[in-house]
Amino acid sequence: MPEHTATPALRVLPDRFERTSTTSFMLWLIVLGFFAWSVNKTGVSFSDLWGGIPQMTRLVGEMLPPSTARLEAVGWALLETFQMAFVGTVVGVLLSVPIAVLATPHLSPHPLVYHAARNLIAFFRTVPDLVWALLFVVSVGLGPFAGTLAIVIDKIGFCGRFFAEAMEEVDRGPQEALSAMGASRLSLIMCAVFPAAMPSFINTSLFSLEKATRSSVVLGLVGAGGIGIELKVAMDLFNYDEAATIILAIFALVVLVERLSALLRKKVM
Repeated sequence: MPEHTATPALRVLPDRFERTSTTSFMLWLIVLGFFAWSVNKTGVSFSDLWGGIPQMTRLVGEMLPPSTARLEAVGWALLETFQMAFVGTVVGVLLSVPIAVLATPHLSPHPLVYHAARNLIAFFRTVPDLVWALLFVVSVGLGPFAGTLAIVIDKIGFCGRFFAEAMEEVDRGPQEALSAMGASRLSLIMCAVFPAAMPSFINTSLFSLEKATRSSVVLGLVGAGGIGIELKVAMDLFNYDEAATIILAIFALVVLVERLSALLRKKVM
């Protein structure tokens, strides 16, 4: 009986990249040209970067070893920084929940309310927290209260968006069942929407705390409290060894908050 050898079928490999249209090609050229123009206008210079290496080396040399003269003051400023981040995050998360409900299409009581809530969240998210800090410093004065208010506004914009998206993506089945049984809108939200979206709420809130911890350092540079003002004073007075201590303290705080946040996410999720 003759043996038949199977001929392997020829496989046509798909193209790695689709052919771009003339319009897409022109758009890419425009983007590339704008990038090249932006590089020129921003003064990017590898020769200047290379020439600045000796200055950077000198600066690092003046930072080492870090100073231990003001460890107590740095410690209290670091604690104040975390307190700003913690209070601002908690208050911002709590305030963002009802706003996020209003910004969810099928939960908002009226389209006008939905669009108003969405625009408010977008406005809070668009304006940088440093700008909010400047506004609150003028309004309530220097100190951590201004920084805390800036973090609250920033968290409403950040959490409000992700909370609304989380509630929009949950399974509609339990909501429709409760609605068919005559449940009120509040009951539907509390019994079907929040439990399903809670893991996303917790995850977003913990990421917000990490982000607020880093932001609160920068807010201190404009007088909104925290360790940022300590760093600014040290750099202005050319106390680079003290600045190194503050930078290391900030690094330790951020790493600690990130590790604790990751641990909590593993416990809760």
